[in-house]
Amino acid sequence: MTASGQIGVLHGSGEIAGEVGRLGAELSAAYPEGVLLVGVLRGSLYFLADLVRAMGVPCEVEFLAISPYTAGTGRVRIVKDLEVDVAGREVVLVEDIVDTGLTCSYVLGELRRREPASVEVCCLFDRRARRIVPVPIRFVGFEAPDELLLGYGLDVAGRYRNLPFVAVGDRHLLQADPDAYVEGAFGR
Repeated sequence: MTASGQIGVLHGSGEIAGEVGRLGAELSAAYPEGVLLVGVLRGSLYFLADLVRAMGVPCEVEFLAISPYTAGTGRVRIVKDLEVDVAGREVVLVEDIVDTGLTCSYVLGELRRREPASVEVCCLFDRRARRIVPVPIRFVGFEAPDELLLGYGLDVAGRYRNLPFVAVGDRHLLQADPDAYVEGAFGR
């Protein structure tokens, strides 16, 4: 992307579809009897919807929402909990991106406390360069650069989630104006 509002694509919709298809096949092979997919709202919604359609085994979908991680506090909390019991079940936590690992680690701890048969992580983007807490991620789509990503569920101030591709944004420009790329991204 450029400061002029033109958007540059990091991963196009076809490339994303290919990775989601691969991950769906891997999950189907790993859980032939079925699995409970737990999506973390809101970012995972787009990835999870496509992932479920790419799977060839029975699966259930559940969601939880957490408060945003606040740098310096180390605190997150569940603001929307699961509506099903995960005890004794095969569970896969689905994330759009795993960054520092702090939030993912917290959610994994909460899920493990509920005694599932197993719990694994599936993420579309793994940003290892920023990892603070080690997180075991079994199913990974892309390694993410240490840059601000937009699209396919990834947002800035709630914008850009619905782009069918992933692009890199200028962090400083978007802090000053979250709508800086709206015209270039949506053709307005």
